[in-house]
Amino acid sequence: MMILSGDPPRSRVLSLLLIVIVTVLALAPFLFPGAKAMNVATKICIFALLVASYDLLLGYTGTVSFAHTMFYGIGSYGIAIALYAMGPTWSAVATGIVIGLPLAALLALCIGLFSLRVQAIFFAMITLAVASAFQVLASQLSWLTGGDDGRSFRLPELLRPGTVIIPKDVFGFEFNGRILTYYIVFAIAAALILTLLRIVNSPFGRVLQAVRENRFRAEALGYRTVFHLTWANVIAALVAACAGVLNALWLRYAGPETLSFTIMIDILLMVVIGGMGTMYGAIIGAAIFILAENYLQALMGAASQATAGAGIPVLPALLHPDRWLLWLGLLFIASVYFFPTGVVGKLRGKG
Repeated sequence: MMILSGDPPRSRVLSLLLIVIVTVLALAPFLFPGAKAMNVATKICIFALLVASYDLLLGYTGTVSFAHTMFYGIGSYGIAIALYAMGPTWSAVATGIVIGLPLAALLALCIGLFSLRVQAIFFAMITLAVASAFQVLASQLSWLTGGDDGRSFRLPELLRPGTVIIPKDVFGFEFNGRILTYYIVFAIAAALILTLLRIVNSPFGRVLQAVRENRFRAEALGYRTVFHLTWANVIAALVAACAGVLNALWLRYAGPETLSFTIMIDILLMVVIGGMGTMYGAIIGAAIFILAENYLQALMGAASQATAGAGIPVLPALLHPDRWLLWLGLLFIASVYFFPTGVVGKLRGKG
């Protein structure tokens, strides 16, 4: 209860599902040693953190922001530019973090102070405009960001795939720099998600939920709603920037796609699938969406071949791998219809 901040899953099925996901992610380098499986596991960790940070805004305050990928991109670019300019050293990593995270927090503070006093729709439009301007700026400042090509960089030697930390003949498997990088991503993501869980179950988090339910009533009770909303925006931006740092360290690259609106849509889908205002939904939503994104096409290819071999008409064409986005959209529509409160809300008996 302490590590879960007094907010357990409250469902045996949900608890089992979370245990399975976290256990598989914790053992992923040894259960699935292939490059694709490792990339998928890492992406689930990073996006679970990114979605959890956005859920702090959308799920717990009811605030819709389209600037979340901007903070994600700031974290990525901060670490990438530092390592590109200073070389693959730990001091460069520290410099990128020290510059990127405070910059994200400062921008979030400015956006919050100047925009959160207006109605929700106007705040959403302001964040969209700021994010679009930042994306254009990142593409135009090619001398700093690498323009449309982005910035590739080398990692410190300890984190490189060729660095063997524990030889294979010791435990029967090789523990190298790539696996160490994965566990850094996993540990930081887990720690920050637990921190967010603690925040939303604190008195500060209760005020955020009161603001979400009725902002005018919260103000009438004496709560400084703009103060709480602004700090929620800053915390969410800091965590999103941390996710960007982890993503850049894993990919050894940062580019304008980290700022794209497509990622923003993906984040919204994961929040809705998992369940808004739950934090656990971030883990469930990220796992479902990313697994579908990476393996649905292959599964459809196998199903198409099987139905074609069985002589079933129409189905092979419908299940063709090129139509995977159509089926992904249908799966999302079905999840919203059957799980209006998300997977977590359904398992907790709320929908």
